[in-house]
Amino acid sequence: MNTYRKAGTLLLTLIVPAFAYIMLRACTQNHYALPRYIPVIDSTRGEPVMKTIIDKNGQKREDTLFRHVPGFSLIDQDSQAVDQAIIKGKIHVADFFFTRCGTICPKIQLSLSRVQEIFKERNDLIFLSYSVDPENDTPAKLKAYANKVGAKADMWYFLTGDKAQIYKLAQRGYFLPVVDHGVSYGAPDETFIHSEKLVLVDKEGIIRGFYDGTDKKDVERLIVEIRVLLDIYSKQT
Repeated sequence: MNTYRKAGTLLLTLIVPAFAYIMLRACTQNHYALPRYIPVIDSTRGEPVMKTIIDKNGQKREDTLFRHVPGFSLIDQDSQAVDQAIIKGKIHVADFFFTRCGTICPKIQLSLSRVQEIFKERNDLIFLSYSVDPENDTPAKLKAYANKVGAKADMWYFLTGDKAQIYKLAQRGYFLPVVDHGVSYGAPDETFIHSEKLVLVDKEGIIRGFYDGTDKKDVERLIVEIRVLLDIYSKQT
């Protein structure tokens, strides 16, 4: 009798959470809203610029105008010229790194490998890793690095090219710090200073989140918020 009771208790333990999850998915709506970052500021007033939006019902409302990640023209790990067309209509996660980095970069790329594995079946999410050391990071080196971290073709791009463009993109596009102290500093990790942040960008090119790529909890938050953003878009179709 005790065996049957234990079996029944175990069965209930497994069934109840599963049933609750199914009911929550079927009977509730996702009200989690992701913030938008980096509004356009009116330099004369020091306030965010507003724009008029007409919703699907034809109603007008005022909303904040946000900055968009600008276009680019770079080279990927397969020596292919790529531009902003690869992110058109897609969510993307961006980071800045370099292949000789021995401090935070391996941790960041390990985090991205994990995120990629979770969303590997999605065709509306990609990853962009921009090299802050493009003189050294040739496509061949980026290809070897991509293979090392298990980057999926057409999902995770490692980008090199014009250094001025990459640095401007980091600072004015993704709003992340990046500095090249010059070869006089010696060791690469002391020469190139860049952020450990991962940046989540929506299909419109607006930043939706910043995450510490070396922190497990923050990467978990990125995973959750990617799911939220995907869910938001699924309800718009």
